Parts: sequence; structure tokens; C-alpha cells
Amino acid sequence: MELRDVLIFRGMTEKETDEALSALSANEKKYPKGAAILSAGDTTEQMGLVLEGSVTIENNDIWGNKTILSHVGAGEFFAETYGLLENEPLLVDVVTNEKSRILFLRIGSLRTMDIASAPWAYKLINNLLTISMHKNLTLSGRSFHTSPKTIRGRVMSYLNTISLRTGKLKFTIPFDRQQMADYLNVERTALSKELAKMQSDGLIRFQKNAFELLTQDTF
Repeated sequence: MELRDVLIFRGMTEKETDEALSALSANEKKYPKGAAILSAGDTTEQMGLVLEGSVTIENNDIWGNKTILSHVGAGEFFAETYGLLENEPLLVDVVTNEKSRILFLRIGSLRTMDIASAPWAYKLINNLLTISMHKNLTLSGRSFHTSPKTIRGRVMSYLNTISLRTGKLKFTIPFDRQQMADYLNVERTALSKELAKMQSDGLIRFQKNAFELLTQDTF
């Protein structure tokens, strides 16, 4: 992955990218699957860029209930809002979905930096705004998926969104069955039964996390 192709460095020259990496104390870490990168209650000045692998953003309450809020894949970011806010405790956990490599950027440094003397910072802040807007769309999308009262309604909302984003009727989702259940806020067993019913009713075909939406033209 070329860092200059990543959204946060978009529009920067190679020199500006190097200056940004140095000023933001960029450092890379590797994690095994299931590792907690950040936990609720933590504070951080760093945001994370997923170089390889993926992470999930989760809400785990004290009673053991888990809700998956989003999936962050390679080339995407997490904790940028908390990194910019001073001493704001995280309300979520960031957990690796698989073996992952993460680049951390200390964007909290922007709060005290003389931005006028760092032209790259203007570009970076503008890119951060774009990242934030994309994140808002992702979170608002989840609210659409969890608003239907039935499991079928939630599944159809989610799969339809993935189809629209990919422009395809055949696609893979980033979640296994338990994660999909946690994301849609339903029980795994009930979700599996409903998926089987939807397949029997001719609405979908699926194998693990590979799905196909069936229409009249499919038959």
C-alpha cells in the first residue's frame, strides 16, 4: 500500500507526506487476531490506519453484551475523533478481526502545532474532514439496518446497502455469522434460521460470508 494513495495523505507531495509522518510520530505495530488495540475508557492522541488485516469497532457493556458498530478494513482509519479530542475517554473497543498491521499517527499534536509553518497540515485536516463525513455515513447506515423490527428486514436493509455500494448482486461481507448478528443486533441462531428461510423463499443465495441477491431476472 502506497501511503500517498491513502485518503489522509491525498494531495500531498512525497516530501509533505514524509514531513507529516515525522511530525505525527508515525509508528507501526503488528497484532494477532482478537487483540484489543484500544479499550473503552482509554484516552488516546493517536489515530490508527489499517495497513493489513481489519478491525471491528465494538460496544461491549458490563453485562457481556456485544454490539459491532463498524468494520475497518485495509486503508481505512479508526479513533481519529478521539485522537483530536483532548482526554476524551473512548466509548468503544477496537479489536483486530484478523492478524493485522496498524500505523499509528499522533494527530493530537495538531492541537499545539503551528499549522501556518506546516503547509501539509492544511491538506491533512481537510482530508480528516472527509474521513469524518464518511464515518458519519457508515454509522447512519447502521441505524437504518437496525431500525426494522424483523430480522428479515434488517438483513435485507444491510445486504441491499452492500449491493448498492459494490454495484453488484454478488458480493462478500466483512463479517462472519456471529459478527453479522452482533452488527444487526440480533441473536445468531435466529439470524441463521432467517437466512435459511430467505434462501428457501428465493430471496438470496449464500455460502458463509458470500451472498447473492436474487431477482426475477436471476431465475
